[in-house]
Amino acid sequence: MDLGIAGKTALVCGASKGLGYGCALALVQEGVNVVIVARGAEALEAAASKLIAARAGGAGAAGPFVKHVAADITTPEGRAAVFALHADYDIVVTNAGGPPPGDFRTWDREAWIKAVDANMLTPIELIKATVDGMAARGWGRIVNITSSSVKAPIDILGLSNGARSGLTGFVAGVARSGIAAQGVTINNLLPGSFDTDRLRGTAAGTAQKTGQTIEAVQESRKKTIPARRFGNPEEFGAICAFLCSEQAGYLTGQNVLADGGAYPGTY
Repeated sequence: MDLGIAGKTALVCGASKGLGYGCALALVQEGVNVVIVARGAEALEAAASKLIAARAGGAGAAGPFVKHVAADITTPEGRAAVFALHADYDIVVTNAGGPPPGDFRTWDREAWIKAVDANMLTPIELIKATVDGMAARGWGRIVNITSSSVKAPIDILGLSNGARSGLTGFVAGVARSGIAAQGVTINNLLPGSFDTDRLRGTAAGTAQKTGQTIEAVQESRKKTIPARRFGNPEEFGAICAFLCSEQAGYLTGQNVLADGGAYPGTY
């Protein structure tokens, strides 16, 4: 299927690896120009090189451009660096690492502010900076990578539950405002268990606490997923690319759950 987005320009956050990289990969393979941002310069440069090699037309062709900027997108300075590199975006994929797990009794105000800043206020700032330009041009796609915990909260992920749920409530309103009639959609993409560094790190922590092997911890978790496996960044990216497509123009204000069937509810 031709997604109809070749030649568009996308900003993809947290794109040096994992789910963000999977989204950037899917977009460049559709002929989309991408600007990728992450904090780690070395990993980001490596990701940019891989994207150039994988883009539509190949590394040596005059395919879509791939630009990168090493910055902390959660800061005003980081966002300024991104928009200095390229000003106008047709597609924005917001993504920031989730806050650490723990007991809510131990979280102080600083921990809450950091979580809300990264996982709620930063996406809102990126929406605010780009949505009017999209509306003026009559086309735009914004996809926020949030978490399955928005749908089914996890007790030790209270910081994430709270901050991401705040973003979800905000998007529910703004996606249905006047911008919907101007060709701009905003949706949230909710990952469950995907094979990423974060999941492997969580498994390692559980293994250390319980005395199990990492492999045993991962196998036990897979058994809780009807698909009996973890997702991979490439298939996550494909879902993201579809949400950015011409065909998804009638889909807005939605929370798309990609979790292998782990969520047990009907609605």
